[in-house]
Amino acid sequence: MATFPNEWNTLQTVLAHDWLTGMRGGERVLEILCRAFADAPIYTLLSKPEALSPDIRRHPIHTSPLQRIPGIHRNYRYFLPFFPSAIESLDVPEADLLISTSHCVAKGIKSRPGMRHLCYCFTPVRYAWFLYDDYFGGNPLKKMLLEPFLKRLRKWDHRVSARVTHFTAISHHVQRRIENCYGREADVVYPPVNTDMFTPGDAEPGDFDLIVSALVPYKRVDLAVRAYSQMKRRLKIVGTGTEYETLQCMATPNIEFLGWQPDEAILALYRSCRCLIFPGEEDFGIVPVEAQACGRPVVAYARGGALETVVEGISGVFFEEQNEDSLREAVEECDRHSWNPAAIRKNAEQFSEQKFIDGFAKSIRQCLTDHHRS
Repeated sequence: MATFPNEWNTLQTVLAHDWLTGMRGGERVLEILCRAFADAPIYTLLSKPEALSPDIRRHPIHTSPLQRIPGIHRNYRYFLPFFPSAIESLDVPEADLLISTSHCVAKGIKSRPGMRHLCYCFTPVRYAWFLYDDYFGGNPLKKMLLEPFLKRLRKWDHRVSARVTHFTAISHHVQRRIENCYGREADVVYPPVNTDMFTPGDAEPGDFDLIVSALVPYKRVDLAVRAYSQMKRRLKIVGTGTEYETLQCMATPNIEFLGWQPDEAILALYRSCRCLIFPGEEDFGIVPVEAQACGRPVVAYARGGALETVVEGISGVFFEEQNEDSLREAVEECDRHSWNPAAIRKNAEQFSEQKFIDGFAKSIRQCLTDHHRS
């Protein structure tokens, strides 16, 4: 069981998060902060309480006017132009410390005079700064229509970054983005992975490879589907998203779509797969670490956070080009390698919840002593 620093008990703290509509990596970080700061209220654009963990639900959750829009939980992405004004409409109380966990606009929340603001930054706003085509498609007309808004969003995002006292990035990859986009320095604290739950099993690996991912364009699951359709090698895919039906139509019978699965089922899949396939570029990537915690190797695209979590030849194999041939060659190399599950597991242990808490404690201390920015 992870332990929290005693000095956190004396801090009046407010938490801010982009939106609360499910439990993904960002919400797992918030969940730990909710356990650490038991009395902290949460400020967010919108919330779907039934989709949240008990640790988050037991906190007072304050939402923006977007919460009152019918169907907002299904269609909130279409309201992106209203996110900046909505987050700025939230009125936070007096406190010693504001902690925002942000990949979109939460960093732009207005704090009270004298409050310190620590932003745990998953990434600067992807839609505005990079990965444009992966999010909105390559339609030139759509790009022309959206570019004026995205330009305003970049300008707003850069401006409100000055409200943050101290930035902490989830990876060195994101640290460089913060410097490039905001001109700000950031320390690095890797996100927590539940290495107590995700552990190796006793059985030998099965006869399938595994993907656990949201099925959206930038995750590049389509690349894996095309490659495995050629290889005729068994692949199981866990996840849902906008590309679910498209990917199913592309797939051959050796590829099985399992949809959403609970943690216990994913644990069993990690333990019994030959390897995890990670075909996209991620800011960090918790899934590859979970698989490694179960002693299973990872075949990953050699960009982004995977370069910081997977060790070539020890816990996985990289492929250099995002194409079928490069991925297929890496899978074949993974097959030829003799893997040591204990060594793979040891690599994952550096990303435990306690490691996150210890690192985050240093970030909070630094934030409280930083020269305050307004």
